[in-house]
Amino acid sequence: MGTFKNIDEVREFFKRDRYATMSGMVVDDYGEDYSICSVVLNDNHKNGYGGIMGGVMFTLADFAFAVVSNNIHQSTVAQQMSINYLNAPKGGKLIARATLKKSGRSSTIVNIDITDDTGRDIAQVVGTGFKL
Repeated sequence: MGTFKNIDEVREFFKRDRYATMSGMVVDDYGEDYSICSVVLNDNHKNGYGGIMGGVMFTLADFAFAVVSNNIHQSTVAQQMSINYLNAPKGGKLIARATLKKSGRSSTIVNIDITDDTGRDIAQVVGTGFKL
């Protein structure tokens, strides 16, 4: 059984995650062992070359990680995260799908796959959470 009772409760809780929400990131769905978050891209997300800044993908992954890991055990914080950038986004939206791989006594392992709205693989992330 998760920490949150419904999607509205999840969204209300994560409004406090100001950096992600001010960057346009939203919680689309969640469950016992997954979360889906997204962001509609705009000029504020671009780097000096006009592409999407890598920090946008990382922040979206971190946000999706936070939703699933804190539904498993509140409070959980990221202890380690690694990201592999696969492709530049071509679409106008990024979608992060976080999936629980392990929930142990003191740690959580989550895989996050980021795609754009064209179905293109953008990044792959593995996060380790520490249960406080």
